[in-house]
Amino acid sequence: MIRLNYIRGFCMAIADSVPGVSGGTIAFILGFYDDFVNALHNLTSGKNEGRKSALKFISNIGIGWMIGFIISVLFITSIFEKNIYDISSLFLGFIIASIPLIIKSEINTLGNNKRNIIFLIIGIIIVVTITYMNPITSGGQSFSIKYDKLSFILMIYIFISGMIAISAMVLPGISGSTILLIFGMYVPILNAVKQVLKLNLEYLPAIIIFSSGILIGIIIAIRIVRHLLRKFRSQTIYCIIGLMTGSIYAVIMGPTSLEVYNPPMTITTFNIIFFTIGCILIPALEKLKEVLKNS
Repeated sequence: MIRLNYIRGFCMAIADSVPGVSGGTIAFILGFYDDFVNALHNLTSGKNEGRKSALKFISNIGIGWMIGFIISVLFITSIFEKNIYDISSLFLGFIIASIPLIIKSEINTLGNNKRNIIFLIIGIIIVVTITYMNPITSGGQSFSIKYDKLSFILMIYIFISGMIAISAMVLPGISGSTILLIFGMYVPILNAVKQVLKLNLEYLPAIIIFSSGILIGIIIAIRIVRHLLRKFRSQTIYCIIGLMTGSIYAVIMGPTSLEVYNPPMTITTFNIIFFTIGCILIPALEKLKEVLKNS
């Protein structure tokens, strides 16, 4: 089981580190999402016995996650800007392939509460509005988050981005990286992490601020998500699907948030091969769930 959780964490990290689907989606597809949410809840507010069990579970997931994330950061940042349209096409494949899987797994909940489809529309509107309104994708400008460039407003912006991004990572839907892409923080944060791994401490203050947002965000988000899934599951799942659908627009606009401005993805820059790979990988992960269960 320990080895299984390493693999689970590794797969979650790969998802979390790229815009598209979240680590929560991977947990959902691989069949351990409820265990993951309950473990996080017990770790932050459970009893001592529950905390010990939760700590063991989350630690094993965390080790796999850290390994996967470091590998992703070192690899992805070197190819992301050079192959932005190929990578964006891959992300679109991830998103579009994941939506039917979530619908399939929640078909009874969704089918019995069709009037809650309004929450799907709300989810789409939220993502599209944030993407359209944020200053990076709308203006084609980027910024540095070195310590000498950190204004008070930028520090608050980084903190809030961390809070919202980790909240998205917990949900089986839009990824935290997509949230960072929407806020124009994906490339700056990824580059900052890479620089810190290379012992360039000019980016460390920004990473500390971002990590603080993550810590506060996960404490708040896990309680809210757990409550919503228990009390308002249909509305929440519909909203999650809406967020994922809206993230298609965010990924299309993603190239505009790069340090070197690129126009939004179009049909001519869309790569059908990478899109197909993305569509194949998500169902493959669902098959992996069955293999892991039988191992």
